[in-house]
Amino acid sequence: MEAEIAALATSGATTLVGLMATDLWTQVRGRFASLFGRDRAEEIAEELDEVREELRSSGDSAASAAEWARRLRRALATDPQAAEQLRDLLAEFGPAAEDAAAVRNVISGGTFHGTVVQSGRVENLTIGQEP
Repeated sequence: MEAEIAALATSGATTLVGLMATDLWTQVRGRFASLFGRDRAEEIAEELDEVREELRSSGDSAASAAEWARRLRRALATDPQAAEQLRDLLAEFGPAAEDAAAVRNVISGGTFHGTVVQSGRVENLTIGQEP
């Protein structure tokens, strides 16, 4: 059970940090904050906004994801309902379902000095059709 919670927390944290760089942030901010308890939701939402601003300036998403994975793991261990909420969030906003086509990006040439965050969703696309 501990391994399942750890995997869920890691996936949740990666999705959380990834969503901070998207337009979906305003939709998911409160929902992620409520995972830590209704009584702390506003406090956590403010913390998440601070992390989002830090990410915009530093681009260090790996450190943020690791920190939020630890926090999510503790929250999931103490509240079984939080695990179900997180699963719902991941189903809605997480990595694409198994039947979705994989996207591969190749960057050649040039020098990059920071983290690149990419997010997107294409639904009902037939090969050869414009999105």
